[in-house]
Amino acid sequence: MSKNSKPIIIWLFTGAVLVFIMTAIGGITRLTESGLSMVDWKLIMGAIPPLTEEAWQRTFEQYQQFPEYQITHAHFTLTDFKSIFFWEYTHRLLGRIIGLVFIIPFVLFLIQRRISWSLFYKLLFLLFMGGFQGFLGWYMVSSGLVNEPRVSHFRLAAHLSTAFFTIAYSVWLALGLMQEKDRVVLFPKSLHNLTWVGLILLAIQIVFGAFVAGKDAGMIHNFWPNMNPGEFISPEVFGGNSIWNNLINHPSGIQFMHRYIAYLVAAFVIYLWTKSKQLHTDIETEKRFSYLFILVILQFSLGVFTLVMHVPVYMGVLHQLGALLLLLGFIYTLSWYKPISTQK
Repeated sequence: MSKNSKPIIIWLFTGAVLVFIMTAIGGITRLTESGLSMVDWKLIMGAIPPLTEEAWQRTFEQYQQFPEYQITHAHFTLTDFKSIFFWEYTHRLLGRIIGLVFIIPFVLFLIQRRISWSLFYKLLFLLFMGGFQGFLGWYMVSSGLVNEPRVSHFRLAAHLSTAFFTIAYSVWLALGLMQEKDRVVLFPKSLHNLTWVGLILLAIQIVFGAFVAGKDAGMIHNFWPNMNPGEFISPEVFGGNSIWNNLINHPSGIQFMHRYIAYLVAAFVIYLWTKSKQLHTDIETEKRFSYLFILVILQFSLGVFTLVMHVPVYMGVLHQLGALLLLLGFIYTLSWYKPISTQK
């Protein structure tokens, strides 16, 4: 790690931590049904909350014009409204702070000529992803302000996945800058490729996790390992005219996919861990696959407990963050290594 890179590394990790916190607050916002409490998008003025009782009343009256109040929260008082407004406001405010944290140091590093051309384009892409994440957030919220008080689960998945990707890419770049050029740890190409397959499986699982959140699919079939008492797979999963439509749109089908992809991800990570030992990789490589093994067991367990406990807010958030930590575990495992061909 060069002396010139150290401030950039700290900056990238700081940004990743802030987005991590924002992801947690986003989970709370979703689980407390607070995400539709702010019905407009103002980049500058939106950073200022209502400061007087009159301003609060106007904001509440705005909210009353939309489906969530009319269909779900018609019983809300101004005090009730303030409680859900807090989480969505905090989520959006932190998004603005993160934008400044990414942009201002980037400009300073350019002025100081700390950024190489190759790194410049990577960081520019990172900044684009951050801005795109903000756009997706409002695009998601707007889908719940039309007919039904529910955001599109597809847009929610896009918003969450982009947040996860932004954190993972920040960490990937930081770890790349930390790598010592004269110390490259190699491990078999077959294991390297399989690890990428595991990462792709996890990415698919994260998307279905967002579908579960968007469709409230964790509030049904709250049993394990059976979906219903005496039924390993609920009949609703494959009912109807289109199985594919059930699997991506029906809560039962979505939960089915999330359950069984979880088995696949866990089994695959356990296989990778076992394979790393069978191939007699170096101690550092084995250690990283052991981290993956521990993380996947913890995440699988969190998923089961979250489901059978009917998704309490704290468990839902922990499960979401567990998925993010597992993703970062894959990034950590892959980022410092270069594959080599092997006959093993």
